[in-house]
Amino acid sequence: MLKRLTVWNFALIEQIKVDFSEGLNILTGETGAGKSIIIDALGAILGKRMSVEYIRNGMDWFRVEAVFDISNRMDIKTFLIENGIVDNEEVLIISRKVSKNAKNTIMINDCQVTLMLLKQFGELLIDVHGQHENQTLFRHENQFALVDNNDLKIKELLMQYRQIYQAWRKEVAILQKKEAESREYAQRIDMLKWQIDEIAAAKLKENEDEKLEAEIKILANAEKISDLAKKSYLLLESGDKGHVAIVPSLIELKKNIETISRYDSQVLNALKMINEAICQLEECTYEVREYGDQLDYNPEKLNKLQDRMDLIYKLRKKYGATIADVLHHYNNAKQELLEIENFDEIVSKLKSTIDLLEVNMRKLADEISQRRQAIAIQLEKSIQEHLMDLGMANVHFKIAVTRNEKLDYYGINDIEILFSANLGEQLKAIQKVASGGELSRIALAIKAVCADKEDIGVMIFDEIDTGIGGKTAQMVAEKIAMVAMHKQVLCITHLPQIACMADSHLYIEKQTYDGKTITSIKLLDDTEHLNELARMASGADITKAAMDNALEMKKNAQFKKKSMGKRGVI
Repeated sequence: MLKRLTVWNFALIEQIKVDFSEGLNILTGETGAGKSIIIDALGAILGKRMSVEYIRNGMDWFRVEAVFDISNRMDIKTFLIENGIVDNEEVLIISRKVSKNAKNTIMINDCQVTLMLLKQFGELLIDVHGQHENQTLFRHENQFALVDNNDLKIKELLMQYRQIYQAWRKEVAILQKKEAESREYAQRIDMLKWQIDEIAAAKLKENEDEKLEAEIKILANAEKISDLAKKSYLLLESGDKGHVAIVPSLIELKKNIETISRYDSQVLNALKMINEAICQLEECTYEVREYGDQLDYNPEKLNKLQDRMDLIYKLRKKYGATIADVLHHYNNAKQELLEIENFDEIVSKLKSTIDLLEVNMRKLADEISQRRQAIAIQLEKSIQEHLMDLGMANVHFKIAVTRNEKLDYYGINDIEILFSANLGEQLKAIQKVASGGELSRIALAIKAVCADKEDIGVMIFDEIDTGIGGKTAQMVAEKIAMVAMHKQVLCITHLPQIACMADSHLYIEKQTYDGKTITSIKLLDDTEHLNELARMASGADITKAAMDNALEMKKNAQFKKKSMGKRGVI
C-alpha cells in the first residue's frame, strides 16, 4: 500500500506531505483546487514523462517521494533483486527529481535507476483509472490476466505450460542455429580440421611454457652464471685476488676458539655456532662446485628451446592466453567437428525433442483454452451485471477467447475484450468504441469482480463519477467501497455519495499567501468530513438540512460497508 506521498515545488504545491490509510482514501476539493495535481505527482513516481512545466514558478526543480509498504509483495521483492536494487524487506521508497535542464534523478531504495525501469516498476505498484487513464484495459497481457487470475487451475496449468515452453524455445533456438550454421559447414570443417591438426602436432603439455622460460633463461645466461659460480667457489674454498678463503679461515677461527675454551667455558656456545657454520659452508661449497660443473652452455639446445617457445607463443596468440586455453580450444574444436559430422543425427534428435515438447504443450494449452472459455463466460456475466448496476442498461460486454493454434507464451489463445454500449450495435474492441466515462465504469466493474485476485495493491479512480448522479452514483460508490475491501483505493470525486464511503478523507484547497497561489491538502476529522459532505451536496452555504443529510448519508454508508464486511470506517 501507499503509505506516504511527499511533494516539493510541483505546480501549485510548495510542499505537502500526505499519509494514506488502508481502504478507501477520498480526495475532494472545490473546482480548480488542484485535485488532479496529486494524481500528476503520483504519475511522476510511476514513470510517466514529466514536463519541466510542472516546476513551480521561481523554482529550479520539483521532487516527488513515495513510501510503500511491500511486506506482502513477493513479486516486487523479486523485481528489486533481479534489477540489483536494495530490498528493505518491508518498505519501498521511490524518489524522483526533475530539474529545469530536464535532468531526471530517479532513486528506488537509494539506488539510481532509469526512467524505463521506473515505468516497469510503477506498473506493479498502482493501477490508475480515470477519464484518460484506462490504457491498462487495452494491454494484451492484462486481458489474459483478467481471465487467468480468476482460476487457480489455469494458473497451475500455465506454470507447467511455461516451464515446457521455455525448454521448447531453447531447443528451437538451438535447432535454428544449427540449421543456419549448416550452410557454412564445408568451410567450417576445413578450418576446424586445420586447427585440430596444428594444435595436435605441437604435442603441448600443461605448464610447459613456464618450464621452458625458466630453462631458456638459464641457458641464455650460462656463461655469466658459470663465471659467478667459479668465483663463489674460490671465495669459499681458496680465496680470490687477495680475498681470504671463507672456509679455511673459519677452520683457523675454530682452532683459536677451541684453545680458548680450555681456559674459559664461556666461549663454548660460540664454538658450537662456528662448527655449525663450517658444516653448512662446506655443504654450500660442495653444492656450488657441483652446480658450476654441471653448467653447460649449449647454443644448439638454446635455439631448439627458443623455437619451441616461439611455437607456443604463436599458438597462444591464436587460441588462448595460456596452454590450458589452447588445449581447451582444441577439445572444443574436436567436439564441434564431431557435432558437424553427426549433424543429421543431432538435428533429428532435436526435432524429436521439440515434437515431444510440442505435444505436451498442446495438451496443456488445450486444457487451458477450455478453462478460459468457461471462466470468460462466468466473468462476462458478473461484469455485465455490475455494468448494468452502474447505469449501463443496454451494455453488452464480452471476453472473446479464440484459438489461433500457434503456440506462444500464453498458449493457443487470443483474448480480447469486446463492448457495445447500445442495443443493436455490433460488438467491437473496447479501445475502439468505449468513451472515457464508459471505460472508467468498465474498469470499476472489473475491479469489483476481480480485485481480490490481483497483485497490484493500490488503485486510483480519478473523477470516475463524471457525468453520473442519482442511483448510478450510489452504485458507483458502493462498488468502489467493495473494491476497497481488498485494495487500497485513492479516489478523486465530486459526489458526496462516493465521499461518504471514505475510510480517510483528504481535502485539497487552493490558497493565496503573499501574492502566491499554493495548493495544500488536509486530513479531515469526523466533523470536517461531515461538513465537506454537506458542502458537496448543497454548495457553499451549509444549512442544518444539509448537515442532517450529510449525517444520514454517512450512517447509510456505514451500514452498507458493514454489510459488505468492511473492517472499519472514518
